[in-house]
Amino acid sequence: MKHNRIGVTLKTTIYFVLIFSAAVGFGPTVSSEQKLKAEDVVAKHLESVGTAEARATIKSRIAVGTVVVSFRTPSIGQAPGRIVMASDGEKHLVGMMFDNVPNYPQEKLGYDGKNVTVSYVRPGARSSLGDFLQMHKLIIKQGLVGGAISQAWPLFDLATTKPKLESAGTKKIGERNAYALKYLPRGGSDLDVTLFFDAETFQHVRTEYKRTLAAQMGATVNDSARQRESRYRLVEDFSDFRKEGELTLPHKYIISLEITLPGGSYKADWEANLTEFGFNQNIDPKSFDVEAN
Repeated sequence: MKHNRIGVTLKTTIYFVLIFSAAVGFGPTVSSEQKLKAEDVVAKHLESVGTAEARATIKSRIAVGTVVVSFRTPSIGQAPGRIVMASDGEKHLVGMMFDNVPNYPQEKLGYDGKNVTVSYVRPGARSSLGDFLQMHKLIIKQGLVGGAISQAWPLFDLATTKPKLESAGTKKIGERNAYALKYLPRGGSDLDVTLFFDAETFQHVRTEYKRTLAAQMGATVNDSARQRESRYRLVEDFSDFRKEGELTLPHKYIISLEITLPGGSYKADWEANLTEFGFNQNIDPKSFDVEAN
């Protein structure tokens, strides 16, 4: 009898251990990260910025700070400057001004609700970043540039922007997991756009734009075999999230551009630290046409 009682007690203990293990998540489980739909990620992201009431009270934004441009290749150099980011509804602009850089005094882009404009760095010539943005105007027109810093961020008004968002699993951004959403703009695009959201906070931490162009045909078969494809990759990174009024916004904003062409490569980044924010201020509509300013 004693032996039987021990056997029953052991079986009961194992039973409760198994039940408890399942309850606290031991053993094989399906990751909750894989269960979230795109609309769930967006909803949680919006909450991470601020309550619906808080977001609704904001109509315009201005953020200013410092920026450093670093050229990596083919030339190497660095220059400090200032940055301003302003937005009013769908209209928005990003302007960077650099001191003592004759060949690169500024970088400006804007959308006035009708037209996208990108500034020249000297008469008739844009920078590599300016050329890329001019070539892919949807980045500016759709309000993607600047992420949630901008009032024009398309996820704030999906009813108007109407992109298609598709879940693309998770990916490591630094040391943290992030949800990836494919962003397919209305009307289509030749760009591959992916948005990344921190898996714990749901803050928007990265946007990645990629495009690959097939190698050109050469004059001969051997020439064609030596041709290389062209690759473009633009990345916006957002970090240092802190409260500004009723909203939680990134204060560190980095743009990185990599271009690989048959004739060479280009790499540079712009690292901005935003120090002042203003909300619901009057912004001259003409400001969003950067060619006119």
